This record gives sequence, structure tokens and C-alpha cells, in this order.
Amino acid sequence: MSYKDDIKALAQLREAQQGKWASISPENAARMRAQNRFKTGLDIARYTAKIMREDMAAYDADSAQYTQSLGCWHGFIGQQKLISIKKHFGTTKRRYLYLSGWMVAALRSEFGPLPDQSMHEKTSVPGLIEELYTFLRQADAWELNHLFRDLEAAQKAGDQAKADELIAKIDNHETHVVPIIADIDAGFGNAEATYLLAKKMIEAGACCIQLENQVSDEKQCGHQDGKVTVPHEDFLAKINAVRYAFLELGVEDGVIVARTDSLGAGLTQKIAVTKEPGDLGDQYNSFLDGDEITSASDIDNGDVVIKQNGKLVKVKRLASGLYQFKPGTGEDRVVLDCITSLQNGADLLWIETEKPHVGQIASMVNRIRKVVPDAKLVYNNSPSFNWTLNFRQQVFDAWEKEGKDVSAYDRSKLMSEEYDNTPLGKLADEWTQNFQRDASREAGIFHHLITLPTYHTAALSTDNLAKGYFGDEGMLAYVAGVQRREIREGIATVKHQDMAGSNIGDDHKEFFHGEAALKAGGKDNTMNQFG
Repeated sequence: MSYKDDIKALAQLREAQQGKWASISPENAARMRAQNRFKTGLDIARYTAKIMREDMAAYDADSAQYTQSLGCWHGFIGQQKLISIKKHFGTTKRRYLYLSGWMVAALRSEFGPLPDQSMHEKTSVPGLIEELYTFLRQADAWELNHLFRDLEAAQKAGDQAKADELIAKIDNHETHVVPIIADIDAGFGNAEATYLLAKKMIEAGACCIQLENQVSDEKQCGHQDGKVTVPHEDFLAKINAVRYAFLELGVEDGVIVARTDSLGAGLTQKIAVTKEPGDLGDQYNSFLDGDEITSASDIDNGDVVIKQNGKLVKVKRLASGLYQFKPGTGEDRVVLDCITSLQNGADLLWIETEKPHVGQIASMVNRIRKVVPDAKLVYNNSPSFNWTLNFRQQVFDAWEKEGKDVSAYDRSKLMSEEYDNTPLGKLADEWTQNFQRDASREAGIFHHLITLPTYHTAALSTDNLAKGYFGDEGMLAYVAGVQRREIREGIATVKHQDMAGSNIGDDHKEFFHGEAALKAGGKDNTMNQFG
């Protein structure tokens, strides 16, 4: 409904009250409704699921239409990302937010900073989703409030053309509310626990949930050692649990990202159940490392024996009770994981790799696409990778393979600053710049994300400010390094009172109290110093 139509509908509703609502302005009520488009988290989940499905279809038609996001650990950070995206690019199209379990553990747990091992409170995950959308909805209200204030000024000035222009902007306002890909880790327990947590996340607004195939009680960060995977049957039960949660809550096109950590995981907690040769359990067990045995005397107390490719094999079992996979089987296990997940309810894949290498990712995706042609990935452009070193090594190796002279470079010292402006350094930066485009075209990556960028940007900016402020620069460190840049680069937070909702509150006071309203934004408000 347009703003003008809503005013008419509200005017009729007021008249039906026979004078009891005489102090209620239809214009003000319509304005408040326009500034609060989404009433519940489920409204958001349904809206954003539709966007994500449309984006997936667009990517299938043209791989240049990939999507991107940045990880968030606070609502304000998510809000400012979307405000910045609209400011610089004019639209939020194909830009999402990512909720990283790593950052929840490190920055949002009541236990204090924790490693990414699912030790934090699981309720903090839906809590952060709700917080992110609260701040994004406030960004809508903040932006629209400025438009309504300008409309009011145009109407008072009798400038109908300007008023019509502003009403059109209000009616066609693009929301800051975008899809959030939310990390549920390994489900924080069994399938029932996964279902219950998924419901909380969806009710908070999540349209997309990312689930990994590690054991929930020994879960590790994807870029650390000691990862332990589960048999497919266990993982598929959790995928089903998430799908049931979406269906129960009426988010029928909710998106599930199935993540496999098998490339770097050499251990499993369980031997899979198998009923006949070649079934899924048998395929999982075929990767287990072990020694062939020929008689019962080869079996010691506590040994586990399975039938593998028609032979009896004593499975290698560690002191921890975990079983070991055969070395070099990671990529094969990844391909099986991905095909199995897509054939059993997942919508997107996540392959956790140890380096950003288009060729490596493409080699696995091409095998998956032979079975599931429209397979698509969410890919972690992780700060855990040393991007500079990785791409310089890739360029060095490519040149060496081509027979180019690389004697000017020491491969063991490629991070050196002396290589920054060399042909190798510049080409490596070019490959880094083009990584997302190349990987989306050649390796099936639909969505690129950086899991924890603001963990690093907050640390870097704080370090720079502290160095100057507590050093010789004093207050100039803040003025020149922060405030002056905010003013000149048009960063809205320079008027932090406004960004926090002061002007919205003033306008509401006027709606509620009329001429008796005591407002904060008068001539003595120091925010006026910023124009």
C-alpha cells in the first residue's frame, strides 16, 4: 500500500471511532507504519528467503550474479555495513550479512572470549540474529525519517513537485533488511537440539541456516586441527531437523547450507551403519584406515574389525577412541558429502578449504556437478588464510611451471615487503582482486563471505587510535583520524545522536504530545555543529 493510500485507510479507521481518536493523525500513523515495515522475525525470514531464492536462480542463469556478505558480531556493525552499501552502491541487491559462530564464541559469550568449539551459549545465536534485524529495521526508520522530515518541509514551503518526488522515494524505499546466513555450528547437540535451535533462529529472522558435518561435542573451527566428522546418516537427520523447523514456521523456501569439513578432517567418532555393500554407510566406512587381517589372532582386546572391499580390516583407532581416515581421501569424502547433502534436502554447499585456490575448489565442484548439475557453494574467504602469501606462492608456482625465470624471488620469503611492487606482487594482488569473480565463474561459488572481518578492523582501527591518542598526537589522533574523516566522507555516524534515534524520538514526542513536546534537537543541540 502506498503512503497516500495508507493515509486514506487510516483516516477512515479514525472516523469510525466517532471522535475518540480525534488526536490521532492519519499522516503520522502512516508514517510510523512505513518506518516499521517488518513486524516479526518470521516476516523477515519469509521476505529474505524469497530474495535469496531469486538470487540463486539469477546466479544459475549468469555466474557473474554472485552474492557477497561480511560477518557481524553486533547489530550496529551490521547496520553500518548496509548503510554503507546503500551509500556507495545505491542498492542492497545481492549483498547479505553473515552471522559467524566464531565471532559469537569470541565476542558474545558470557564466559568471555572462547575458541570456535560450540562452548558458547546457543541462545546467543538467535539473540544476535534478532539484534541484527533490530538495527537494520532502525536503519530503515532512520533513513525514512529524514525523507519524511524533508517531505514536511516541502509541504510547508508549498513545493508540490518536491513533495511528490519525496513521496515517490518513500513508496519505493529499499529496505536495509537483507538475508542473513546464520551459523548453527554442528547443531549444538542431537537432531532434536538442532531443530529447537533452528526454530529460535528462524523466529528471529533467519532465512538461511548453515550446518556443518562435525560432531557437536568435539566441534572445531574449520581452520584448526582435530576436526571429527559424523556419518552421513547423522548429518542428514540434522538437515531434516532444520527443514522441519522451516516448514513448521511457514518459511517454505528457507535455505539450508550443508558444510563439509572433510577436506581437513582426518577423524570420525563413529563407524557408519551399513546393511549392504555400496550403500552410504559402506561408502563412508571405505575411507577408514586400517590393516587387513587374516585370522582372529590378529585382533587384540578393544580392536574393531569391519568388512571393507570384501576383506576384513582392523580399523585404526586412536587413544581418544576416534577412528582415522586413510590419508589423501579428503577430496573424495568432500565430493561424497556434497552429493549426498544435495540429494537429501540441502540447497547450498560449503566446502571448508585450507587455502583460497580456484583450481582446487573447481576440481571438487566439477565432480559434484556431474551428479548434481546446479550445485552451488557458499565460500569462506577466510581471514585464517594468509591471502598475500597464498597468492604470491600461486603466482610463483605458475611462473615456474611455465618456465619463467623466478630467480629474483625467494619462495620462502614471499611475504617480504620488498616484493610489494614487483611484477609478482602486483600479479598476486590482481589474482586476489579477481578471486571472487573467477571462483564464481569457474568453481560454482554463489556466495562469497568473510567470516570475521570486523574482528580485525575493530582491532586495527583501535590500535591506530590508541597509538596516536595516548602518544604525541593527543586529541588530534581522534579529530584527524576519525571525526574529520567522518565529516568529509559523509559518514552518518558523525551525528551519533541522530543515528541512535534522537530525531525519530523527537518526532514521536510531537506526535504524542503536540505543541507540549519537549524535544532534544533544538538550537542548543551540539549535533547542529555538523550541518
